[in-house]
Amino acid sequence: MRVLTGRATAEGTARFRDASGAAPGHFRQAMGLWLSSLGIGTYLGHDDAATDALYADAVRRALQAGINVVDTAINYRNQRSERAVAVALRESGVPREQVVLCTKGGYLPFDLKRPHDMHAYIEETWIKPGVLKPEELVDGCHSLAPRFLDDQIERSRRNLAVECIDLYYLHNPETQLGEVPRPEFQRRLRAAFESLERACTDGRIAAYGLATWNGFRLEPEEEEYLSFADVLAAARDAGGTSNHFRAVQLPFNIEMDEAAIFPNQGGKTLIEAAREADVAVFASASVLQGRLTQKLPQPVRDQLAGLSTDAQRALQFARSAVTCALVGMKTAAHVEQNAALSRVPPLRQ
Repeated sequence: MRVLTGRATAEGTARFRDASGAAPGHFRQAMGLWLSSLGIGTYLGHDDAATDALYADAVRRALQAGINVVDTAINYRNQRSERAVAVALRESGVPREQVVLCTKGGYLPFDLKRPHDMHAYIEETWIKPGVLKPEELVDGCHSLAPRFLDDQIERSRRNLAVECIDLYYLHNPETQLGEVPRPEFQRRLRAAFESLERACTDGRIAAYGLATWNGFRLEPEEEEYLSFADVLAAARDAGGTSNHFRAVQLPFNIEMDEAAIFPNQGGKTLIEAAREADVAVFASASVLQGRLTQKLPQPVRDQLAGLSTDAQRALQFARSAVTCALVGMKTAAHVEQNAALSRVPPLRQ
């Protein structure tokens, strides 16, 4: 597959914004780019060619419907999701500089399907070639080792068929805290950031961040808690004041609203702390894997009146508080239903 050169640019994403016909507020300026307030996710689904085709079509339709943020990860569907995104980018007709392409590394990915002997696969793929040392592997599936991250970035670039990834996340780094002491975790995080800074300098990625699940939603004394201040300090140690740490991702929805209401970051909420640091916030699980797409309580529906579906109401809630709300979409009907929200102004932030 032909490699797409370049990366998302301020000018390119502004052209996408202007051509979209979207309502005011649907696009937000972040990371030096214009990002749609909704992004398409590619997490769920079977590891088969039929789901590959569904995702490729959904991403292509999303790009044509005013959504220019695409979120994936190398381990999603055993590298199939990244490869489906590559097909969509090539076939969409949307110039590379108009699309904000995000992926993640940290979990050991399989290739197309889960191997029969996972331990043998890990040994042959990463341990024997020297990409990973056994002590760098946590929970049998996760690593922040610089050599491993370099390997993953290259694999993702090949899967996505792009020269540069716009935003590269460390995937659920709090997983490490289940096995290593916090000082060692901080050391590993700094080393990972140093590796990502080199990738930025080399033009392989444009920016990096953390995609988390529990880390930013917990009490400070809990094991997997992540301190946003400590994360920023690690980025400054790795890249100075001009470092390329630009984004965080965490679950945020009507039921999981800690990022907006829980002041667990030195007396501030995660959203407040990120805004002060000029760091973009991406919401995952915006419709809670489909559970918020129907049967919302009537008071919630009343507060989010004027929309056609509970899915749109859930997305309206999420996108109105963060930079971009991500939602998995595999069908044309879901894309059209959700993308219709681009023609509606968000709630006042």
